[in-house]
Amino acid sequence: MKAPSRKHNGILICLAGIVCNLLLSAGKIAVGLLFGFVSMMADGFNNLSDCGSGIVALVSLFIAEKPADREHPFGHRRAESIAALIAGCFVMLLAVELLRESIGNLSGNHAPVGSWLIYLVLGLSIGVKLGMFALYRLSAKRSGSDALRAAATDSLCDCLATLAVIVGAGLSSIAPSADGWAGIVVSLFIFWQGVKILMEASSKLLGQADPALSERIQKLLLAADGILGVHDLQIYSYGKDAVFATIHAEMDAGLTMLAAHTVIDGLEMQVRRETGVQLTIHLDPVDLTNREESSLKIKVFEEARKLADGLEMHDFRLIPGTNRVEFDVGVPYSCRTPDAALAEALTEIVKSFGDYQPIIRIERE
Repeated sequence: MKAPSRKHNGILICLAGIVCNLLLSAGKIAVGLLFGFVSMMADGFNNLSDCGSGIVALVSLFIAEKPADREHPFGHRRAESIAALIAGCFVMLLAVELLRESIGNLSGNHAPVGSWLIYLVLGLSIGVKLGMFALYRLSAKRSGSDALRAAATDSLCDCLATLAVIVGAGLSSIAPSADGWAGIVVSLFIFWQGVKILMEASSKLLGQADPALSERIQKLLLAADGILGVHDLQIYSYGKDAVFATIHAEMDAGLTMLAAHTVIDGLEMQVRRETGVQLTIHLDPVDLTNREESSLKIKVFEEARKLADGLEMHDFRLIPGTNRVEFDVGVPYSCRTPDAALAEALTEIVKSFGDYQPIIRIERE
């Protein structure tokens, strides 16, 4: 029997969440109206707004699973990050509404509430929301969906909001303003969770770095026979299962084109198989027989690395028949020295070893 697809599972979970939120909303609003409990009614309207975020997540799953087309050659998986942005806005709106309601209850005019029906509905609400949180979180881990991850955070925030209503109702007979203060604390926490959702989703849309994936790809290449070094790794993510990358690999210039291509082709397939990344490797030939070039490279690099921590040098070339020396320098983003100053210092270093004319390219990486 064929296992349910990622899209099918996501749709079922989103539909279940929408139904649960509708039932919770109806129950809270009805009981809130019956007893004149404003905070409970506000919590019910919050669950109603959660239906909106659930619908957004549902739509994003349909869009994200669409295949690549002429207008979107890398697919549509970033739709989930956009959905997470919208869900983050819903969470922040909830926090603002809860904060407004809580400040209004600081006056102490909130009537004590003692009906068992209220506590039963609110307790069931927390149980249901905790179950939704676990379901959303588990599904998000399996599928990598940003929209489901945001829905999980939203469900956890709803639990805290409902808990604040319970605490406020229980303490209102002793301290009439307890409901308001509890709501203020929880609303600030919920607002921060919304901010984090927005930051994470926007960071992915802007091209968030993945150091662990970068390290894994480089280790795979460096462990292969014939690869002398790698540099200039660039990763472009368009969502889960839609990740592309390019990298430069140094190999012995004495190898035939066919031999080098065989190694590179095999590595591209290995990286795709083990990481899911569609990698394109650019070959940088290294002349291992040119002793003058090798000696100069070692000397220049020993001095160059003193200019900044983490500085790397690659594509070093001593052009045959000339005194031209060309190379690229990778400078970490943490280095505060301007590129022009680094280039000037490197030029002096090269010239200190002979009558050379350096051509230096500075790259931040």
